[in-house]
Amino acid sequence: MSAPAGRPDRILIVILSVVACLVLAALAAVFFRGQPEPLGEGTPAGVVQRYAAAVLDGDETTAAGYLADRSRRQCGPAERPARSGLRVTLVSTTERADSADVRVAITVSNGAGPFGSQEYETEDVFDLVKVGGRWLVETAPWQLTICPAPAVRP
Repeated sequence: MSAPAGRPDRILIVILSVVACLVLAALAAVFFRGQPEPLGEGTPAGVVQRYAAAVLDGDETTAAGYLADRSRRQCGPAERPARSGLRVTLVSTTERADSADVRVAITVSNGAGPFGSQEYETEDVFDLVKVGGRWLVETAPWQLTICPAPAVRP
C-alpha cells in the first residue's frame, strides 16, 4: 500500500530530520570549538604547546622561558617569518629519559585567493631536552624559532 497523495511519507520526514540534526551538530562543533585542551605542563607535548602558543601570540619573553641554553647560544640574526595564518597540530611524541621528539603538523594559510584560502601543511619536529627535571625546547621548526635578545648586564 502506498501513502495517499498529499500525505507525506513519515519515514522520509524522520530521515530528513535526522540529517538536519547531524548537520546542525557538525556546524556547532566547527563554530563553537574553543581552545584546545591544555596538555600537562611537565610533558614534552605540553611544553611545545605552551611554547608554540607564546610564539604565535608574539610573546617572545614567555616563549624564551621554554628554551634550552644551547638553543639561545645558536641564535643569530635572522628574518622573522610571518606567524599569522599558522596552525600547529600535535602528531606524535617520542619520549626518552632525557630527550624527546614532538612531531607536529604546521598548516600555513595564505589569505584568500579566487578559489578560496591557499594552504599547505608540513610536518616537523621539536627536539626537547630534560634539564633539572624540566623539559626545554632545544630546536624548533623554523616557522616557530625565536632568537630572544640577550639579557642586558649592568
